[in-house]
Amino acid sequence: MARVPYADASDVPDEHEDLLQSSLQGKPMHVYESIGNNPDVLVGLRSFFGSLWTDSGLTDRERELVILAVAAEAGNRYEWHQHVNIAREVGIVDDDIAAVGRGDLASLDDDEATLLEYALAVARNEVDAIVHAEIAALYEDDAVVGIAAIAGAYGALGQMIDAFDLDLEEGTSFHGWDPR
Repeated sequence: MARVPYADASDVPDEHEDLLQSSLQGKPMHVYESIGNNPDVLVGLRSFFGSLWTDSGLTDRERELVILAVAAEAGNRYEWHQHVNIAREVGIVDDDIAAVGRGDLASLDDDEATLLEYALAVARNEVDAIVHAEIAALYEDDAVVGIAAIAGAYGALGQMIDAFDLDLEEGTSFHGWDPR
C-alpha cells in the first residue's frame, strides 16, 4: 500500500482534476494521484514532464528508450511497467525492451547504445568529457540538454515513486524486466 494516499478529483482544485489522469490513456494514474496531495507540485511536474516529451529534441523511440534505461537502472518497477506500455505504443519491439531491461545495449544500433550510455551516465552521475563528447558527436546541444533532463527527471520521479511505495494500477500486473 502506498505511503501517501491517492488523491482523487475532490482533493484537487477543479481546474487540475485532469492532471490526475494519464494524458495518453485518459485514466487516473497512481503516480499523479500521489503527487496530487500537493496540487501545485503536480501542476509544475506535469508541465515540466510535458515539455520533456515535446521539446527534448528526441524521437518518441529515443525518449522511451532513455526512460526505460533509467527505470531499469534504478530497478523502478512502476516506472518501467508504465513505459513498457508507452514504448510498445511508439513501435519499440519487445526484444529491444527486454535488451534494455537486462542492460544489453549491444543489441541496439550504435547510436542508440551511445544514447543510452549517456543517459545511464547521467543517472549514475558519471558523465565525463569522453561520454559527453560521444553524445555531442550525435546530437546538437539542445538535444543533449533534453537527454540529460529526461534522464535526470525520470530518475527523480522514480525516487518519488519509491519513496511513496506506489502500487501498479488495479487490474494490471508487472510486465517483468523481459516483457516477451
